[in-house]
Amino acid sequence: MKSAVETLNPTRVRLTVEVPFEELKDSLDAAYKKINQQVTVKGFRKGKIPARVIDQRFGRGAVLEEAVNDALPKFYTEAVNEAELSPLGQPDVDITELKDGETLNFTAEVDIRPTLEIPDYSGIEVEVDAVEVTDEDIEKSVEQLRERFASTSPVERAAEDGDVVTIDLEAKVDAEVLEDGIANGVSYTIGSGELLDGIDDAVKGLEAGGEATFTSELKGGSAAGKEAEVTVKVTQVAARELPELDDEFAQLASEFDTLDELKADSRKRLANMKQYDQATQAQERVLEKLLELVEVPVPEKLLEDEINTRKHNLEHHQLGQMGLTLEKYLEIQGKTVEEFETETREAAVKGIKTQFVLDELVKKENLNVNQEELTEHLMRRAASSGMSPDQFAQAVVEGGQVPLLVGEVARGKALAVVVESATVKDTNGEVIDLDDEDETEAAIETVEAAEGASEATEETTEG
Repeated sequence: MKSAVETLNPTRVRLTVEVPFEELKDSLDAAYKKINQQVTVKGFRKGKIPARVIDQRFGRGAVLEEAVNDALPKFYTEAVNEAELSPLGQPDVDITELKDGETLNFTAEVDIRPTLEIPDYSGIEVEVDAVEVTDEDIEKSVEQLRERFASTSPVERAAEDGDVVTIDLEAKVDAEVLEDGIANGVSYTIGSGELLDGIDDAVKGLEAGGEATFTSELKGGSAAGKEAEVTVKVTQVAARELPELDDEFAQLASEFDTLDELKADSRKRLANMKQYDQATQAQERVLEKLLELVEVPVPEKLLEDEINTRKHNLEHHQLGQMGLTLEKYLEIQGKTVEEFETETREAAVKGIKTQFVLDELVKKENLNVNQEELTEHLMRRAASSGMSPDQFAQAVVEGGQVPLLVGEVARGKALAVVVESATVKDTNGEVIDLDDEDETEAAIETVEAAEGASEATEETTEG
């Protein structure tokens, strides 16, 4: 077999392959054997029909077609390996010449990973928010904890902001009560914004036994997105009572004996959270700077596949679970279709570039993923998916997705290497030394966010 490579553009090549006919012998033998098992000829036992009889009865062309279909993938793979290419997706194959007994010639056009030059990235500098925990932050945190331990008691007065009301609801669309439009005994905190738009104004001022009617757009159910006439009846009004902020509350709500100890722990936890947010911010900004340094051509077909996958995931998974259409989602977001298309394309381009650049860095820095790192990543992905680690691991193995997880961790490590060599300062001008553990975990999450929920790039790479 002889092969040659023609570069069509930085991300696409054409392979020209010439195969001497004798190299098709194994595939021809396999073709005759396969046809032998599928046909019957009077006077011959099944599977024992001579090749010349098959040629006479069914035509040599049928045999050649079967043999070529069997042989093409093997010769294509040999040509790819010989040229040391990294193909993306399936090739477009064209048989240019097939002479029985002489030669098989074909071409294969395929997208490939572009050759990238990673420049010196040690000079990257970024600025991030300073980690500052204020007394106001502490008070807000403790107040949220206090809210969780609030008690309620029925009152005989009109409902006010902050009260907990028990209500019955009935929703009508076009004067017809919806099958799923009745709910009784619903507990609702006025001002929480957890139910329908307009319900706060409707129930405020009502005592137990009072009712009101208002118009609201339904957020879910069979008539999601439609305007409904909603009747609400208050069956009970209860006032919320917050516990006193003292040592007794600290003992009730935590493992601490005093309120001061509880506040000190809140300060520590908030500082840790802000440090993690700071690490994530550093990763995102370093990644942006890195992508600016590298010229990355993007294969058009790969880009279109990625865009379509992102749209499909948004419409049929994320929005579908919320009972929203794409049109309604764009209306809520205040975006036009054109703006959505532009943002989706830009995000897809960034995702592909991120993967290409970081994969190149993985090779350049000789980064490997050990079992412990893969297990930690698997545990985190399982938690975010709502599955148990065992269930998630089984799904990953059965779906052949282990290489994808390894790739995610490896790219996260590559980004962490770049961040480590970059200069990160906070808004106070202080140089930040990020925690190694936070740095790697934040880097993996940053890479996932940049690449998007879609795995189209990885799937076509594997293909």
